[in-house]
Amino acid sequence: MRQVFLDTETTGLEHKLGHRIIEIACVEMLNRRLTNRHFHCYLNPDREIDAGALSVHGISREFLLDKPRFVDVAAEFLDFVRGAEVVIHNAAFDVGFLNAELALLDMAPVDTVCHAVCDTLRMAKDLHPGKKNNLNALCDRYGVDNSHRTLHGALLDAEILSEVYLAMTRGQESLIMDLGDDSASRDEAARRTPSSGQRQALRVKRASQEELAEHQRLLTSIQEASNGKCLWLRSENQG
Repeated sequence: MRQVFLDTETTGLEHKLGHRIIEIACVEMLNRRLTNRHFHCYLNPDREIDAGALSVHGISREFLLDKPRFVDVAAEFLDFVRGAEVVIHNAAFDVGFLNAELALLDMAPVDTVCHAVCDTLRMAKDLHPGKKNNLNALCDRYGVDNSHRTLHGALLDAEILSEVYLAMTRGQESLIMDLGDDSASRDEAARRTPSSGQRQALRVKRASQEELAEHQRLLTSIQEASNGKCLWLRSENQG
């Protein structure tokens, strides 16, 4: 199972208002293990950055002036996420920005290139309704170290997200192992079924005379306590 954990930083909150992506980061995971492969780049947005966004990620317009534009990295980015399950925290935000950038280049939406998109914010809300479910809150809840996260950065946040995701889905690991290895159930079935394929006769264990006598004494006491309405004695007498 190939997964790509993705995060972006932008010039503002609304791509519909012309805001652009200024950083993309992806880290790759295979079978729940990070591979150390990643895609990361800063981008020149050809526009100013909102003060609110700058206070969150600290990436200045001046820093981005000599960086490539999205058109320069689009093909490489799509190749990296192609066929993978892309895992994003608040996926609607990042996918909206990515698709807006791709639309400017007349390219297909990112969710048609990858295998699927998994939103960990939606997962967290289902698991912890009514609680804070931002990335910092999830780090605290699952014991993920984010002490080095002073400002938002796409690469760092993608790596932290991968650790949070593993913690959130830890129970699935044993489930996958159980589904993938049914040798134990086959061995158990072999012990229960003879090599001829015929079903073995069931063993019937009969009650001893002492157990039958004790049973009869119990029914008699119920009969007396219920003024002759013990159903078990009535069925025995009818039989």
